[in-house]
Amino acid sequence: MAVRDLLLKVENLTMRFGGLLAVDRFSLEARRGDITAVIGPNGAGKTTVFNCITGFYKPTEGRIALAHGGENAFDALQSLTDSGSQHFRTDGEALFLLERMAGHDISRRARVARTFQNIRLFGGMTLLENLLVAQHNPLMLASGYTFLGLFGLPGFRYAEAEAVERARFWLERINLIDRADDPAASLPYGAQRRLEIARAMCTEPVLLCLDEPAAGLNARESSSLNDLLLFIRETQGTSLLLIEHDMSVVMEISDHIVVLDYGKKISDGDPAFVRNDPRVIAAYLGVEDRDVAAVTEEIEA
Repeated sequence: MAVRDLLLKVENLTMRFGGLLAVDRFSLEARRGDITAVIGPNGAGKTTVFNCITGFYKPTEGRIALAHGGENAFDALQSLTDSGSQHFRTDGEALFLLERMAGHDISRRARVARTFQNIRLFGGMTLLENLLVAQHNPLMLASGYTFLGLFGLPGFRYAEAEAVERARFWLERINLIDRADDPAASLPYGAQRRLEIARAMCTEPVLLCLDEPAAGLNARESSSLNDLLLFIRETQGTSLLLIEHDMSVVMEISDHIVVLDYGKKISDGDPAFVRNDPRVIAAYLGVEDRDVAAVTEEIEA
């Protein structure tokens, strides 16, 4: 299989909270069209990495670069770094340094969306309204920031119809179109998970970051989630980066897995490689580095 273009490059990411070193010189490459999983024991630093990529935290050190249009954009990475700018654009290509950007610009300009471990829907709004809120930026632009929308001019009406159609598409895809007018809080837990992913997809991201999307799901709901994530990868041109503890999800759908332990990367490869990596086995069993060889021998015996 051909190697896909590089989409995201994280280099020597370090995050300190006072005297606590949460992430230590972490590096990651995610490719366009891949599902990349970041796994590790509780407290390994996974969510901190996500928060740095999506702009919730500003890393203490390191570089986070995202390309649109093809990996040739990375040819300008060093010159962009030296320039002090946040991004550059050429015909059909763009490069963004996410560590220099505000969170809302990472979402709007770099087109990075995320979901959270704790669901953050607008519970009092309907399902349809939740998906329309996600399209706030293009709707506000089409409205001339309320002026054109107030008068219902054709450009705004077209943008509004397009937003509703996009919302309907995703509600149908997650099998919730018949509940479009129900409050989001009335949905069962698994359906709320799917709705949150659909809301993120309404922003048309190039990179979708999912923080434990299978948390709290039963086996049937996890299987449905897998189908949805594979559909997004295969049909929408969206790459996925996910944190997940459910290894049945990770091993079934991931193209690439990175393992963190105590803020450091200890393994990086495809599912077969990571599954059999002694360092990963030791990290999940909670043994010291010096005992890795002994644990591996015991498992293989």
